Amino acid sequence: MLTPTTSQVSLAYWQRLAQSQPRLKRLVMPRLTRYIPHRPTPRQAAFLLLTCREALYGGAAGGGKSDALLMAALQYVDVPGYSALLLRRTYADLALPEALMDRAEEWLSGTDAKWDGKNKTWRFPSGATLTFGYLEHEKDKFRYQSSAFQFIGFDELTQFSETQYRYLFSRLRRLSGVDVPVRMRAASNPGGVGHEWVKRRFLVEGRTYGRVFVPARLADNPYLDGQAYRASLMELDPITRRQLLDGDWTARQSGGLFRREWFEIVEVAPAELRKVRYWDMAASEAKEGRDPDWTVGVLMGVSPDGHYYVLDVRRIRGTPAQVTRLIRQTAQLDGVGVAIWMEQEPGSSGVHTIDYYRRQVLAGYAFRGNRVTGSKSERAAPLSSQAEAGNVKLLAGAWNGAFLDELEAFPLGAHDDQVDATAGAFQMLVGRDRRAHIGRVSRRRAGV
Repeated sequence: MLTPTTSQVSLAYWQRLAQSQPRLKRLVMPRLTRYIPHRPTPRQAAFLLLTCREALYGGAAGGGKSDALLMAALQYVDVPGYSALLLRRTYADLALPEALMDRAEEWLSGTDAKWDGKNKTWRFPSGATLTFGYLEHEKDKFRYQSSAFQFIGFDELTQFSETQYRYLFSRLRRLSGVDVPVRMRAASNPGGVGHEWVKRRFLVEGRTYGRVFVPARLADNPYLDGQAYRASLMELDPITRRQLLDGDWTARQSGGLFRREWFEIVEVAPAELRKVRYWDMAASEAKEGRDPDWTVGVLMGVSPDGHYYVLDVRRIRGTPAQVTRLIRQTAQLDGVGVAIWMEQEPGSSGVHTIDYYRRQVLAGYAFRGNRVTGSKSERAAPLSSQAEAGNVKLLAGAWNGAFLDELEAFPLGAHDDQVDATAGAFQMLVGRDRRAHIGRVSRRRAGV
């Protein structure tokens, strides 16, 4: 049997106080239904009391995230017409032992709620529903296109893309006559492919836009054997341990291809450099609540002794006209002696874009399009090899920090535009050297 903790004593105190003062009860005790089999911890209660549209619970492992999310979904199942949706990234995640669907069965079996196995939905006597779903692929979000929910919950939010999360807001609406709050709720640990956008949305922008983050740690969950679970977490690597044990959103997991210490930062680059500027066209205008990709132009040079220098990085999120002006201005600053390359998108649109820039924007410059092949990681691997050998250096500039952050996180980070542009510039420099070498060999063999 668990020994009562400070959290349990505090909750008991507030319960007694709330019973004696009805007005206070509405403020400190969340709405609960008989389908929730145990009392929330103080952190869970704080989460359940929220009436704002958007909130995130969690941080550290063992803080009672899944229970908090399931409780929140069940708060209004006694209201006719209420509909709730709980999501995991894959069906396998949803059906794991002690995961959301398994936990709901444990809570609801033996009650008057009925399970609809075909639709993965619990139906309540009130007519309310609790549905379980998943978004394994980006297009899966359209499965809910004709649905309406008053509650949508994402379990392990950092496993989802931001576009999936934001699209589900279109399904969040209240039907006429249903007197319940409209809520988007999520639970998550740090880490995962969505780490950066979740951190930005809730921890950086959250207060400005009314998005609430309720942190919870292992010590906040009196129902778990904290000592044994802590011992298990101590077996993890230091970064993952900081994320799961401490709920540390600043702990970053390296993608493995690049390390920041590989790149020497120099104050001056050699004068004799052959240079290229490579553009990765992946931008859209920045708007509130979005984290779009960037258009990035990387200026790189190679010295006669085979060292590569990243000299400048230009980035923009803007309208097509703003992007065009930046590219034209950058070419003027670089000079006509710098070759300009641009990644060419597949299909006719890519051909038209390259033709437009050649004729209208960069006439008079050595400009070409580049059709890429292979995955992003495959294209970045040769650059990674040279960086590890100490052959890639950075010219000191204000862009260095963001550049190194992105390379170190790749391919797990939220963005890879600087990686793509740098790998492209490197490929153009190496490819030109290789073509020149082949040409010299061919001339020697021909006796020229």
